[in-house]
Amino acid sequence: MAVPRVKTSKARTRRRQSINMKLTAPALIECGTCGNRILLHRVCPKCGFYRGKKVINPEAKV
Repeated sequence: MAVPRVKTSKARTRRRQSINMKLTAPALIECGTCGNRILLHRVCPKCGFYRGKKVINPEAKV
């Protein structure tokens, strides 16, 4: 079993880990009916459409 000769410093460890912890921006698409930018697979909060069908009434308060 391999054993490290020298202890890895905190800076080196954290630098390596930080590369994989970066946040990515969410993928946004345009709504097909109103053109609003929305997340994938979500109902448009502006017009209430999902995949070309009216799903909710955005004016009604829930």
